[in-house]
Amino acid sequence: MEDTGISSPLLPEHRKQNGCSSNTTSSSTNGSASISGAVFNVSTSIVGAGIMSIPATLKVLGVIPAIGLILIIAILADISADFLLRFTNSEKSTYAGVMGDSFGRVGSIMLQICVMITNLGCLIIYLIIIGDVLSGTGEGSAMHFGVLREWFGVHWWNSRAFVILFTLVFVLLPLVLFKRVESLRFTSAISIALAVVFVVISTVMAISALWQGKTNSPKLVPELVNKASFFELFTAVPVIVGAFTFHFNVHPIGAELGKPSDMVTAVRISLVFCSAIYIFVGFFGYLLFGESIMPDILVNFDQNFGSAVGSILNDVVRLSFALHLMLVFPLLNFSLRINLDGLLFPKCRPLASHRIRFILLTCLLLVLVYIIAIAIPNIWYFFQFMGSTTGLCIAFIFPGAIVLRDVHGISTTKDKTLAVLMIGLAVITSSIAIFSNITSLVAR
Repeated sequence: MEDTGISSPLLPEHRKQNGCSSNTTSSSTNGSASISGAVFNVSTSIVGAGIMSIPATLKVLGVIPAIGLILIIAILADISADFLLRFTNSEKSTYAGVMGDSFGRVGSIMLQICVMITNLGCLIIYLIIIGDVLSGTGEGSAMHFGVLREWFGVHWWNSRAFVILFTLVFVLLPLVLFKRVESLRFTSAISIALAVVFVVISTVMAISALWQGKTNSPKLVPELVNKASFFELFTAVPVIVGAFTFHFNVHPIGAELGKPSDMVTAVRISLVFCSAIYIFVGFFGYLLFGESIMPDILVNFDQNFGSAVGSILNDVVRLSFALHLMLVFPLLNFSLRINLDGLLFPKCRPLASHRIRFILLTCLLLVLVYIIAIAIPNIWYFFQFMGSTTGLCIAFIFPGAIVLRDVHGISTTKDKTLAVLMIGLAVITSSIAIFSNITSLVAR
């Protein structure tokens, strides 16, 4: 075999439409999508609820290690996404298909289950956050009023259950009924704009507080007082990994571009952009609230800053982020729906071409996430465990395993070295994070 063919991608630059396999995307591959649209969609997949917890990771790790960890995970995410694209071929053009090509039906099912658990958990978290922002959460002295109850008082129509149901039916349902990812490019652009609004306002408020001398000096490195505090550092890793887990959307978005190399470019631009957003939000959020920062930074924006302008900015921050999550919701739902369909109906024609199956799966998923979001008011620890298990598998362990398996003989020594490093770091940090979380839960 010639050296030039060893590291070359399996998928040619111009791919043919494959509509007979359930493992192929149902989107058109005629190159109608643009790189800018792909950048918006990938960025929207990345910047979700995880952005709220980034400031808390700076509290745990300190500013310098946290920023360094964000950059390292972004680089590893780019490498793993590149692995997935290079090992994709015209017959196996989805993440599940690539896993199936390397590890058979078991590999495909494992990937689909991890994607479904991760996406389902994220969608539930999104609905809970939207309900908390618009209606409120907590009881008694710990009650946190949402924006609607602060404005209009307590009524049945701004209760948490009704607000989430209204949002689900009149905002999210029309968006999740789109059959092509490219159709969401405009909502993705708006979503990213709202994320930028969140960053800008947080930055302005932090600089204002700094100017007025109301901020505390952030710690640059972690404070290690005992063994427990050392192990607690590892709990920040799955949080940031979860914030960079977008790999389940690499193939649906990339399938609508004309060339695989365009998707590589889109992923790298998105990772640079999202890393900058995370660093800004993390630093200025931590600077603004100091050691009182909560795992959900939106809770901190409920504080009274002592001025009418501060109250307005608080509302804008919370509402912009709630709207951002509403627009991110369809992308994760798209991935969850197509993976669930592939698992339940592996031999049926593509989901987008079967109207009844498409609508039934869509409605079933919406009903499920609504029921769980109402039944479980706080799933923060579940989100953290999810980031240390399924999130790590999707982002690093599975792509690394595909490279090491190398069924087509295209892996280089560098690829295999990076894959071993990626899997090793993922397994070690995940194990320590899970142990630390279990220990803290037992201690409570």
